[in-house]
Amino acid sequence: MLLEEIKNGENKEIEYKRELPKHSDKYMKSVIAFANSYGGKIIFGVEDKTREIVGVEEEKAFQIMDSIANAISDSCEPAIIPDITLQTVENKKLIVVEIAASTQRPYYIKALGRENGVYIRVSGTTRHADETRLKELMFEGANKSYDQAICLGFEITDKDIVDLCDSLYETAVNNCYSEETKQEIKKPTRNNLLSWGIIAEKDGKTYPTNSFALLTGNEIIPTKIQCGVFKGDNRAIFVDRREFTGPIQNQIEEAYKYVLSKINLGAEIEGLYRQDMYELPIGSIREIIANAVTHRSYLEPGNVQVALYDNRLEVTSPGMLLNGVTIEKIKEGYSKVRNRAIANAFSYMRIIEEWGSGIPRMFDEFSKYGLAEPELVDMDGDFRVNFYRSSVTQRVTEKVTEKFTEREMSVIRLIKNNPRITTTAMSMELGKSRKTISAIIKSLKDRNVIEREGSDRNGIWIIK
Repeated sequence: MLLEEIKNGENKEIEYKRELPKHSDKYMKSVIAFANSYGGKIIFGVEDKTREIVGVEEEKAFQIMDSIANAISDSCEPAIIPDITLQTVENKKLIVVEIAASTQRPYYIKALGRENGVYIRVSGTTRHADETRLKELMFEGANKSYDQAICLGFEITDKDIVDLCDSLYETAVNNCYSEETKQEIKKPTRNNLLSWGIIAEKDGKTYPTNSFALLTGNEIIPTKIQCGVFKGDNRAIFVDRREFTGPIQNQIEEAYKYVLSKINLGAEIEGLYRQDMYELPIGSIREIIANAVTHRSYLEPGNVQVALYDNRLEVTSPGMLLNGVTIEKIKEGYSKVRNRAIANAFSYMRIIEEWGSGIPRMFDEFSKYGLAEPELVDMDGDFRVNFYRSSVTQRVTEKVTEKFTEREMSVIRLIKNNPRITTTAMSMELGKSRKTISAIIKSLKDRNVIEREGSDRNGIWIIK
Protein backbone atom coordinates (compact mmCIF):
# COMPACT_ATOMS: atom_id res chain seq x y z
CA MET A 1 0.00 0.00 0.00
CA LEU A 2 2.71 2.49 1.05
CA LEU A 3 4.92 1.46 -1.87
CA GLU A 4 2.05 2.16 -4.26
CA GLU A 5 1.55 5.62 -2.73
CA ILE A 6 5.24 6.38 -3.18
CA LYS A 7 5.19 5.30 -6.82
CA ASN A 8 2.27 7.65 -7.53
CA GLY A 9 4.27 10.69 -6.44
CA GLU A 10 3.46 13.69 -4.26
CA ASN A 11 -0.08 15.03 -4.24
CA LYS A 12 -2.53 16.89 -2.00
CA GLU A 13 -2.14 14.30 0.74
CA ILE A 14 1.46 13.04 0.48
CA GLU A 15 4.85 14.71 0.76
CA TYR A 16 8.34 13.17 0.78
CA LYS A 17 11.50 14.12 2.64
CA ARG A 18 14.85 12.44 2.08
CA GLU A 19 15.84 13.08 5.68
CA LEU A 20 14.82 15.06 8.71
CA PRO A 21 15.75 18.70 8.03
CA LYS A 22 17.95 20.51 10.57
CA HIS A 23 15.27 23.17 10.94
CA SER A 24 11.73 21.93 11.61
CA ASP A 25 10.15 24.81 9.67
CA LYS A 26 11.16 22.95 6.50
CA TYR A 27 8.31 20.51 7.11
CA MET A 28 6.17 22.23 9.78
CA LYS A 29 4.35 24.31 7.15
CA SER A 30 3.22 21.05 5.55
CA VAL A 31 2.04 19.69 8.91
CA ILE A 32 -0.10 22.83 9.36
CA ALA A 33 -1.34 22.64 5.76
CA PHE A 34 -2.46 19.02 6.12
CA ALA A 35 -4.34 19.81 9.35
CA ASN A 36 -6.08 22.75 7.65
CA SER A 37 -6.90 20.77 4.51
CA TYR A 38 -7.63 17.09 3.86
CA GLY A 39 -5.10 15.54 6.20
CA GLY A 40 -2.04 13.83 4.80
CA LYS A 41 1.30 12.08 5.27
CA ILE A 42 4.92 13.18 5.33
CA ILE A 43 7.19 10.24 4.55
CA PHE A 44 10.82 10.58 5.65
CA GLY A 45 13.33 8.45 3.77
CA VAL A 46 12.10 9.10 0.20
CA GLU A 47 13.74 11.45 -2.31
CA ASP A 48 10.97 13.85 -3.33
CA LYS A 49 12.09 14.43 -6.94
CA THR A 50 12.97 10.87 -7.96
CA ARG A 51 10.80 8.97 -5.44
CA GLU A 52 13.87 6.85 -4.67
CA ILE A 53 13.49 4.99 -1.39
CA VAL A 54 16.70 5.77 0.55
CA GLY A 55 15.43 5.00 4.05
CA VAL A 56 16.50 6.43 7.42
CA GLU A 57 19.20 5.14 9.75
CA GLU A 58 17.55 2.34 11.70
CA GLU A 59 19.65 3.03 14.80
CA LYS A 60 18.43 6.63 14.91
CA ALA A 61 14.84 6.01 13.79
CA PHE A 62 13.15 6.27 17.19
CA GLN A 63 15.24 9.32 18.10
CA ILE A 64 14.08 11.00 14.87
CA MET A 65 10.46 10.08 15.60
CA ASP A 66 10.71 11.68 19.05
CA SER A 67 12.24 14.82 17.50
CA ILE A 68 9.36 15.10 15.02
CA ALA A 69 6.71 14.64 17.73
CA ASN A 70 8.36 17.27 19.95
CA ALA A 71 8.74 19.76 17.08
CA ILE A 72 5.07 19.44 16.13
CA SER A 73 4.00 19.81 19.76
CA ASP A 74 6.17 22.92 20.24
CA SER A 75 5.43 24.62 16.91
CA CYS A 76 1.71 24.20 16.21
CA GLU A 77 -1.36 25.95 17.57
CA PRO A 78 -3.93 24.52 18.36
CA ALA A 79 -2.20 21.30 19.34
CA ILE A 80 -1.75 18.70 16.59
CA ILE A 81 -1.25 15.07 17.60
CA PRO A 82 0.36 13.17 14.70
CA ASP A 83 0.40 9.42 14.16
CA ILE A 84 4.10 8.57 13.71
CA THR A 85 5.05 5.06 12.63
CA LEU A 86 8.14 3.20 11.44
CA GLN A 87 7.50 1.14 8.32
CA THR A 88 9.62 -1.10 6.13
CA VAL A 89 9.54 -0.77 2.34
CA GLU A 90 11.99 -2.59 0.09
CA ASN A 91 14.01 -3.56 3.17
CA LYS A 92 14.48 0.08 4.16
CA LYS A 93 13.04 1.93 7.13
CA LEU A 94 10.69 4.84 6.52
CA ILE A 95 9.15 7.20 9.05
CA VAL A 96 5.53 8.00 8.23
CA VAL A 97 3.99 11.05 9.91
CA GLU A 98 0.23 11.08 9.40
CA ILE A 99 -1.74 14.24 10.12
CA ALA A 100 -5.50 13.99 10.39
CA ALA A 101 -7.81 16.65 8.95
CA SER A 102 -8.80 18.42 12.13
CA THR A 103 -11.71 20.59 13.24
CA GLN A 104 -10.08 23.31 15.37
CA ARG A 105 -9.14 25.38 12.35
CA PRO A 106 -7.26 27.47 11.57
CA TYR A 107 -4.02 25.75 12.62
CA TYR A 108 -0.93 27.93 12.48
CA ILE A 109 2.76 28.10 13.36
CA LYS A 110 3.02 29.64 16.84
CA ALA A 111 6.10 31.71 16.06
CA LEU A 112 4.41 33.36 13.07
CA GLY A 113 1.00 33.98 14.66
CA ARG A 114 -2.42 33.33 13.19
CA GLU A 115 -2.23 36.18 10.66
CA ASN A 116 0.96 34.91 9.02
CA GLY A 117 1.31 31.29 10.10
CA VAL A 118 -1.65 29.58 8.41
CA TYR A 119 -0.89 27.24 5.50
CA ILE A 120 -3.06 25.10 3.22
CA ARG A 121 -2.50 22.32 0.71
CA VAL A 122 -3.11 23.10 -2.97
CA SER A 123 -2.29 20.73 -5.85
CA GLY A 124 0.47 18.89 -4.06
CA THR A 125 2.11 22.06 -2.74
CA THR A 126 2.00 23.91 0.56
CA ARG A 127 0.89 27.54 0.31
CA HIS A 128 0.31 30.42 2.66
CA ALA A 129 -3.43 30.93 3.21
CA ASP A 130 -4.69 34.25 1.84
CA GLU A 131 -7.13 36.43 3.75
CA THR A 132 -10.18 34.84 2.12
CA ARG A 133 -9.13 31.28 2.92
CA LEU A 134 -8.17 32.29 6.47
CA LYS A 135 -11.67 33.68 7.07
CA GLU A 136 -13.25 30.51 5.72
CA LEU A 137 -11.09 28.36 7.98
CA MET A 138 -12.16 30.49 10.95
CA PHE A 139 -15.83 29.94 10.10
CA GLU A 140 -15.20 26.19 9.78
CA GLY A 141 -13.38 26.10 13.10
CA ALA A 142 -16.26 27.86 14.80
CA ASN A 143 -18.77 25.49 13.11
CA LYS A 144 -20.47 28.48 11.49
CA SER A 145 -21.12 29.51 7.92
CA TYR A 146 -20.50 32.91 6.35
CA ASP A 147 -24.09 33.30 5.21
CA GLN A 148 -25.36 32.98 8.82
CA ALA A 149 -23.08 35.76 10.09
CA ILE A 150 -24.63 39.18 10.80
CA CYS A 151 -24.33 41.46 7.78
CA LEU A 152 -22.49 44.54 9.00
CA GLY A 153 -23.80 47.90 7.84
CA PHE A 154 -27.20 46.53 6.84
CA GLU A 155 -30.37 47.28 8.79
CA ILE A 156 -33.87 45.89 8.25
CA THR A 157 -37.42 46.58 9.38
CA ASP A 158 -40.31 44.26 10.23
CA LYS A 159 -41.71 45.05 6.78
CA ASP A 160 -38.46 43.87 5.15
CA ILE A 161 -38.84 40.55 6.96
CA VAL A 162 -42.47 40.17 5.86
CA ASP A 163 -41.54 41.07 2.27
CA LEU A 164 -38.84 38.42 2.19
CA CYS A 165 -41.20 35.80 3.60
CA ASP A 166 -43.74 36.70 0.89
CA SER A 167 -41.06 36.47 -1.81
CA LEU A 168 -39.80 33.06 -0.65
CA TYR A 169 -43.38 31.77 -0.52
CA GLU A 170 -44.15 33.00 -4.04
CA THR A 171 -41.05 31.29 -5.42
CA ALA A 172 -41.85 28.06 -3.58
CA VAL A 173 -45.38 27.99 -5.03
CA ASN A 174 -44.12 28.71 -8.54
CA ASN A 175 -41.71 25.79 -8.28
CA CYS A 176 -44.47 23.30 -7.45
CA TYR A 177 -45.68 21.09 -10.28
CA SER A 178 -49.16 20.31 -8.97
CA GLU A 179 -52.01 22.14 -7.29
CA GLU A 180 -51.95 19.59 -4.50
CA THR A 181 -48.30 20.36 -3.72
CA LYS A 182 -48.97 24.10 -3.85
CA GLN A 183 -51.63 23.70 -1.18
CA GLU A 184 -49.08 22.07 1.12
CA ILE A 185 -46.75 25.08 1.05
CA LYS A 186 -46.95 27.25 4.16
CA LYS A 187 -45.68 30.82 4.17
CA PRO A 188 -42.44 31.09 6.18
CA THR A 189 -42.49 33.09 9.38
CA ARG A 190 -40.04 35.26 11.27
CA ASN A 191 -39.20 32.21 13.40
CA ASN A 192 -38.43 30.18 10.28
CA LEU A 193 -35.97 32.83 9.11
CA LEU A 194 -34.44 32.85 12.56
CA SER A 195 -34.02 29.06 12.70
CA TRP A 196 -32.58 28.96 9.17
CA GLY A 197 -30.02 31.65 10.00
CA ILE A 198 -31.40 34.29 7.62
CA ILE A 199 -31.94 36.70 10.52
CA ALA A 200 -30.29 36.75 13.94
CA GLU A 201 -31.21 38.18 17.33
CA LYS A 202 -28.71 39.90 19.58
CA ASP A 203 -29.36 41.99 22.70
CA GLY A 204 -33.07 42.06 21.91
CA LYS A 205 -32.58 43.41 18.39
CA THR A 206 -33.05 41.66 15.05
CA TYR A 207 -30.24 41.74 12.51
CA PRO A 208 -30.04 40.54 8.90
CA THR A 209 -27.38 37.95 8.12
CA ASN A 210 -25.38 37.80 4.91
CA SER A 211 -27.94 35.38 3.49
CA PHE A 212 -30.69 38.00 3.94
CA ALA A 213 -28.69 40.39 1.75
CA LEU A 214 -28.12 37.70 -0.89
CA LEU A 215 -31.76 36.56 -0.96
CA THR A 216 -32.97 40.15 -1.37
CA GLY A 217 -30.31 41.22 -3.85
CA ASN A 218 -28.92 43.94 -1.57
CA GLU A 219 -25.81 45.47 -3.12
CA ILE A 220 -23.96 45.40 0.18
CA ILE A 221 -22.86 41.93 -0.98
CA PRO A 222 -22.50 42.26 -4.77
CA THR A 223 -22.90 38.97 -6.60
CA LYS A 224 -24.06 37.87 -10.05
CA ILE A 225 -24.12 35.00 -12.50
CA GLN A 226 -22.09 35.64 -15.64
CA CYS A 227 -23.30 33.78 -18.74
CA GLY A 228 -21.59 33.58 -22.10
CA VAL A 229 -21.73 31.73 -25.41
CA PHE A 230 -18.43 31.06 -27.17
CA LYS A 231 -17.50 29.95 -30.66
CA GLY A 232 -15.49 26.73 -30.65
CA ASP A 233 -14.33 25.02 -27.48
CA ASN A 234 -12.41 27.84 -25.75
CA ARG A 235 -13.00 31.45 -24.67
CA ALA A 236 -11.19 33.11 -27.54
CA ILE A 237 -14.34 34.34 -29.37
CA PHE A 238 -17.48 35.65 -27.61
CA VAL A 239 -20.80 35.13 -29.41
CA ASP A 240 -23.08 36.45 -26.68
CA ARG A 241 -22.90 37.38 -23.02
CA ARG A 242 -25.31 38.26 -20.21
CA GLU A 243 -25.05 39.04 -16.49
CA PHE A 244 -27.83 38.44 -13.99
CA THR A 245 -28.06 40.32 -10.70
CA GLY A 246 -30.66 40.71 -7.94
CA PRO A 247 -31.81 38.04 -5.46
CA ILE A 248 -29.73 34.90 -5.97
CA GLN A 249 -32.82 32.70 -6.42
CA ASN A 250 -33.88 34.91 -9.33
CA GLN A 251 -30.37 34.78 -10.80
CA ILE A 252 -30.63 30.98 -10.97
CA GLU A 253 -33.91 31.11 -12.87
CA GLU A 254 -32.66 33.73 -15.34
CA ALA A 255 -29.41 31.88 -16.01
CA TYR A 256 -31.34 28.63 -16.50
CA LYS A 257 -33.70 30.25 -19.03
CA TYR A 258 -30.72 31.79 -20.82
CA VAL A 259 -29.06 28.39 -21.29
CA LEU A 260 -32.31 26.87 -22.59
CA SER A 261 -32.55 29.67 -25.16
CA LYS A 262 -29.07 28.87 -26.46
CA ILE A 263 -28.99 25.06 -26.64
CA ASN A 264 -30.64 22.91 -29.29
CA LEU A 265 -34.25 21.79 -29.04
CA GLY A 266 -35.39 18.71 -30.92
CA ALA A 267 -38.37 16.38 -30.73
CA GLU A 268 -39.05 12.79 -29.88
CA ILE A 269 -42.16 10.97 -31.10
CA GLU A 270 -43.69 8.76 -28.45
CA GLY A 271 -46.85 7.01 -29.64
CA LEU A 272 -49.11 9.65 -31.20
CA TYR A 273 -47.48 12.54 -29.37
CA ARG A 274 -44.57 14.82 -30.20
CA GLN A 275 -42.39 15.59 -27.19
CA ASP A 276 -39.94 18.49 -27.24
CA MET A 277 -36.52 17.40 -26.07
CA TYR A 278 -33.47 19.54 -25.38
CA GLU A 279 -30.01 18.24 -26.22
CA LEU A 280 -29.11 18.24 -22.49
CA PRO A 281 -31.26 17.15 -19.53
CA ILE A 282 -32.88 20.40 -18.41
CA GLY A 283 -33.34 19.21 -14.83
CA SER A 284 -29.59 18.74 -14.58
CA ILE A 285 -28.97 22.21 -16.02
CA ARG A 286 -31.11 23.84 -13.35
CA GLU A 287 -29.62 21.59 -10.67
CA ILE A 288 -26.00 22.40 -11.46
CA ILE A 289 -26.58 26.17 -11.61
CA ALA A 290 -28.47 26.02 -8.30
CA ASN A 291 -25.67 23.93 -6.74
CA ALA A 292 -23.07 26.44 -7.90
CA VAL A 293 -24.96 29.28 -6.20
CA THR A 294 -25.70 27.24 -3.05
CA HIS A 295 -22.21 25.88 -2.45
CA ARG A 296 -19.96 28.68 -3.73
CA SER A 297 -17.77 30.70 -1.38
CA TYR A 298 -19.21 34.18 -0.94
CA LEU A 299 -15.93 35.23 0.66
CA GLU A 300 -14.32 34.90 -2.77
CA PRO A 301 -14.62 37.99 -5.00
CA GLY A 302 -15.49 36.03 -8.17
CA ASN A 303 -18.90 35.10 -9.61
CA VAL A 304 -20.62 31.94 -10.78
CA GLN A 305 -19.89 31.56 -14.50
CA VAL A 306 -22.01 29.65 -17.00
CA ALA A 307 -20.23 29.18 -20.33
CA LEU A 308 -21.66 27.46 -23.41
CA TYR A 309 -19.21 26.11 -26.01
CA ASP A 310 -19.75 24.12 -29.16
CA ASN A 311 -18.95 20.91 -27.29
CA ARG A 312 -19.98 21.55 -23.68
CA LEU A 313 -21.80 23.54 -21.02
CA GLU A 314 -19.40 24.65 -18.30
CA VAL A 315 -20.51 25.88 -14.85
CA THR A 316 -17.84 27.26 -12.51
CA SER A 317 -18.33 28.35 -8.89
CA PRO A 318 -15.78 30.23 -6.75
CA GLY A 319 -14.22 28.47 -3.80
CA MET A 320 -12.24 25.34 -3.02
CA LEU A 321 -13.97 22.13 -2.03
CA LEU A 322 -14.57 22.06 1.70
CA ASN A 323 -12.31 19.89 3.82
CA GLY A 324 -13.30 16.25 3.65
CA VAL A 325 -15.13 16.67 0.34
CA THR A 326 -13.74 14.88 -2.70
CA ILE A 327 -14.95 14.29 -6.26
CA GLU A 328 -15.48 10.61 -5.46
CA LYS A 329 -17.63 11.42 -2.42
CA ILE A 330 -19.70 13.96 -4.39
CA LYS A 331 -20.48 11.35 -7.05
CA GLU A 332 -21.72 9.03 -4.32
CA GLY A 333 -24.11 11.68 -3.00
CA TYR A 334 -22.01 13.13 -0.17
CA SER A 335 -22.70 16.79 0.57
CA LYS A 336 -21.18 19.22 3.04
CA VAL A 337 -23.08 22.48 3.12
CA ARG A 338 -20.98 25.64 2.94
CA ASN A 339 -23.93 28.08 3.15
CA ARG A 340 -26.47 26.65 5.58
CA ALA A 341 -29.00 29.51 5.57
CA ILE A 342 -29.11 29.65 1.77
CA ALA A 343 -29.44 25.87 1.58
CA ASN A 344 -32.37 26.00 4.01
CA ALA A 345 -34.11 28.73 2.00
CA PHE A 346 -33.46 26.97 -1.33
CA SER A 347 -34.79 23.71 0.06
CA TYR A 348 -37.99 25.47 1.15
CA MET A 349 -38.34 27.12 -2.29
CA ARG A 350 -37.94 23.76 -4.08
CA ILE A 351 -34.77 25.00 -5.79
CA ILE A 352 -32.72 22.16 -4.36
CA GLU A 353 -33.90 18.86 -2.97
CA GLU A 354 -32.37 16.71 -0.28
CA TRP A 355 -28.72 17.66 0.15
CA GLY A 356 -26.41 15.46 -1.88
CA SER A 357 -29.13 13.78 -3.99
CA GLY A 358 -28.74 16.07 -7.03
CA ILE A 359 -25.40 14.81 -8.34
CA PRO A 360 -26.24 11.07 -8.49
CA ARG A 361 -29.58 11.97 -10.12
CA MET A 362 -27.71 14.12 -12.64
CA PHE A 363 -25.41 11.24 -13.61
CA ASP A 364 -28.45 9.02 -14.03
CA GLU A 365 -30.15 11.56 -16.32
CA PHE A 366 -27.09 11.80 -18.55
CA SER A 367 -26.92 8.02 -18.77
CA LYS A 368 -30.57 7.88 -19.90
CA TYR A 369 -29.84 10.55 -22.51
CA GLY A 370 -26.99 8.46 -23.86
CA LEU A 371 -24.51 11.29 -23.21
CA ALA A 372 -21.02 11.21 -21.75
CA GLU A 373 -21.18 11.48 -17.96
CA PRO A 374 -20.70 14.96 -16.46
CA GLU A 375 -17.14 15.91 -15.60
CA LEU A 376 -16.47 17.26 -12.09
CA VAL A 377 -13.25 19.24 -11.79
CA ASP A 378 -11.60 20.41 -8.55
CA MET A 379 -9.59 23.43 -9.68
CA ASP A 380 -8.05 24.10 -6.24
CA GLY A 381 -9.68 27.49 -6.02
CA ASP A 382 -12.83 26.96 -8.03
CA PHE A 383 -15.12 24.03 -8.74
CA ARG A 384 -16.30 23.24 -12.27
CA VAL A 385 -18.84 20.91 -13.88
CA ASN A 386 -18.77 20.13 -17.60
CA PHE A 387 -21.78 18.81 -19.51
CA TYR A 388 -20.67 17.49 -22.90
CA ARG A 389 -23.14 18.29 -25.68
CA SER A 390 -21.93 16.51 -28.77
CA SER A 391 -22.38 12.84 -29.53
CA VAL A 392 -19.20 13.18 -31.57
CA THR A 393 -17.32 14.08 -28.39
CA GLN A 394 -18.78 11.03 -26.73
CA ARG A 395 -17.68 8.71 -29.52
CA VAL A 396 -14.19 10.19 -29.54
CA THR A 397 -13.97 9.77 -25.76
CA GLU A 398 -15.06 6.14 -26.00
CA LYS A 399 -12.56 5.51 -28.75
CA VAL A 400 -9.56 6.96 -26.98
CA THR A 401 -10.49 5.37 -23.66
CA GLU A 402 -9.63 2.00 -25.19
CA LYS A 403 -6.12 3.16 -26.04
CA PHE A 404 -5.06 5.46 -23.21
CA THR A 405 -4.59 5.41 -19.45
CA GLU A 406 -6.79 7.41 -17.09
CA ARG A 407 -3.99 9.99 -16.61
CA GLU A 408 -3.54 10.36 -20.37
CA MET A 409 -7.28 10.78 -20.80
CA SER A 410 -7.28 13.53 -18.15
CA VAL A 411 -4.59 15.42 -20.08
CA ILE A 412 -6.49 14.96 -23.38
CA ARG A 413 -9.69 16.34 -21.80
CA LEU A 414 -7.84 19.39 -20.47
CA ILE A 415 -6.38 20.08 -23.91
CA LYS A 416 -9.81 19.65 -25.53
CA ASN A 417 -11.31 22.13 -23.09
CA ASN A 418 -8.47 24.64 -23.35
CA PRO A 419 -5.96 24.22 -26.22
CA ARG A 420 -3.85 27.03 -24.72
CA ILE A 421 -3.39 25.34 -21.35
CA THR A 422 0.17 25.21 -20.03
CA THR A 423 2.00 22.29 -18.44
CA THR A 424 1.98 24.17 -15.12
CA ALA A 425 -1.79 24.66 -15.30
CA MET A 426 -2.29 20.95 -16.09
CA SER A 427 -0.16 20.09 -13.08
CA MET A 428 -2.32 22.30 -10.83
CA GLU A 429 -5.66 21.03 -12.19
CA LEU A 430 -4.75 17.34 -11.94
CA GLY A 431 -2.73 17.54 -8.71
CA LYS A 432 0.31 15.93 -10.35
CA SER A 433 3.90 17.14 -10.51
CA ARG A 434 5.14 18.98 -13.63
CA LYS A 435 7.55 16.10 -14.17
CA THR A 436 4.64 13.61 -14.30
CA ILE A 437 2.63 15.84 -16.68
CA SER A 438 5.68 16.33 -18.94
CA ALA A 439 6.16 12.55 -19.15
CA ILE A 440 2.50 12.05 -20.13
CA ILE A 441 2.73 14.79 -22.78
CA LYS A 442 5.93 13.26 -24.18
CA SER A 443 4.22 9.87 -24.46
CA LEU A 444 1.24 11.40 -26.30
CA LYS A 445 3.53 13.35 -28.62
CA ASP A 446 5.62 10.26 -29.38
CA ARG A 447 2.45 8.39 -30.36
CA ASN A 448 1.40 11.28 -32.59
CA VAL A 449 -1.73 11.97 -30.56
CA ILE A 450 -1.01 15.64 -29.82
CA GLU A 451 1.38 18.31 -30.98
CA ARG A 452 2.31 21.80 -29.86
CA GLU A 453 1.96 24.66 -32.32
CA GLY A 454 3.94 27.77 -31.32
CA SER A 455 5.92 28.50 -28.16
CA ASP A 456 5.44 26.80 -24.80
CA ARG A 457 4.05 30.01 -23.37
CA ASN A 458 1.90 31.37 -26.19
CA GLY A 459 1.25 28.36 -28.43
CA ILE A 460 -1.70 25.96 -28.61
CA TRP A 461 -2.19 22.22 -28.39
CA ILE A 462 -3.60 20.29 -31.33
CA ILE A 463 -5.25 16.87 -30.97
CA LYS A 464 -4.62 14.88 -34.15
